[in-house]
Amino acid sequence: MQVNELKEYKELFKAVKERVYQSQYEALKAVNKELINVYWFIGQSIVERQQAHGWGKSIVENLAEDLQKEFPGVKGFSSSNLWRMKNFYEQYHGSEKLAPLVREIGWSHNIIILEKCKDDLEREFYIKMTRKYGWTKAILVHQVESGAYERRMVNQTNFDQVIEEKYRHQARLAVKDSYNFGFLEMAEDYKERDENPSIGIIVCRSKSRTVVEYALRSTNKPMGVADYSLSKTLPRELKGILPSPEELARGLERLE
Repeated sequence: MQVNELKEYKELFKAVKERVYQSQYEALKAVNKELINVYWFIGQSIVERQQAHGWGKSIVENLAEDLQKEFPGVKGFSSSNLWRMKNFYEQYHGSEKLAPLVREIGWSHNIIILEKCKDDLEREFYIKMTRKYGWTKAILVHQVESGAYERRMVNQTNFDQVIEEKYRHQARLAVKDSYNFGFLEMAEDYKERDENPSIGIIVCRSKSRTVVEYALRSTNKPMGVADYSLSKTLPRELKGILPSPEELARGLERLE
């Protein structure tokens, strides 16, 4: 090929490649949306027939068994998952805002949000964040358990007005938590240069001898490993300064 022809070919290949990837992504989204629609239909059908005919728990068990026989190669028709479909429909069918949103993330993500969140505002936050940032299940669980929603809603900054969009996420991460040094008996005029040589701390959910040895073997800097636990108890001093439901709703609108 001539130089110009090679350049044109590379541009052609790049265009086709990107179109194929985009098509694959759109196909995956369509499949996921249809799966959620099927699960919604099953949950709705169970609820409506239980209400109309007074059927008990046996309808779910029987339906699960028959579906697994009819579709032996299809996962997701266990009785426990059918109960989740019922709860899924009951939770969202009355919400004009959330009913469409739940179709934009995966089923396993939906279940995590459904079972771990306390109200619709919190669920809306995690649905939108999962959709926006493509969180995996593990990341979603960590964000929920570490209180990302609470931190986001009480965090007040002017980042949206004064920082370029591409830097806002990193900036929010930098100020998401407060640091309390009172127990170190530091004076207000304490200077960084007055400290002893710095040490590093690796914080993880759990630790063992294997974890510690692996974490420390590749560094010659002062370093320690600590584990942490999460608290669901709201500090007393925060109860009077939390935003109202209306303020939370306005904050969630900005996630679009």
